[in-house]
Amino acid sequence: MVAQQLISDVILPVKTSDSIQKVLDRMAEFRVNHLPIVNEQQLLGLISDEDLIEIQDHEAAVGSITLSATNASVSKEQHVYDVIRVFAEKRLTLVPVVDENKNYLGAISVNSMVEYVANLTSVKEPGGIIVIEINNRDNSLAHISQIVESNSAQILSSYITSFPESTRLEVTLKVNRTDMSAIVASFLRYDYTVVATYNDIKADSGSSDRYDQLMNYLSF
Repeated sequence: MVAQQLISDVILPVKTSDSIQKVLDRMAEFRVNHLPIVNEQQLLGLISDEDLIEIQDHEAAVGSITLSATNASVSKEQHVYDVIRVFAEKRLTLVPVVDENKNYLGAISVNSMVEYVANLTSVKEPGGIIVIEINNRDNSLAHISQIVESNSAQILSSYITSFPESTRLEVTLKVNRTDMSAIVASFLRYDYTVVATYNDIKADSGSSDRYDQLMNYLSF
């Protein structure tokens, strides 16, 4: 997936001629700490609530203040992983998306990003989680997948965690089985280190409702 596919049309940008008060009102309305500044179609930068803390005159225009994250944006064709990186590095609540001419196309909100990552990692799908430890020289995802599938299960999602100054990797697997004893036994038989297992949190009948409530809150 690329950035353009995650654009939300709900959050409106501000202009350099808009007042600080208008920016604060719009941030409160959309529950964000950043807003894009757009004149015509041109993205000029981002304004942050931190930029406004010491400003006493809320009738002052946006164009009269110094911005803290003027270059934070992604192009429409950048991969979603690049979007996540910008969110993390800049600590943003939204990321503007631009075309090849730096024209503003829209923004990706952190709420949309959370929902996408939730879908990406299959958190709402029933199943369990296994964390195994491997050496980066023995990183064979094909073999790991074969072990899971040999136990009549499927991997719904996976990710790898690396550690500085170490060849150790942790592979986290979400599988479509809640009883993972046979899968764990197979990994141990092939000399994998099983770090942890977690049964399906949906066994708690209220967890799905709480997840839906969280997503509704973030999207409000």
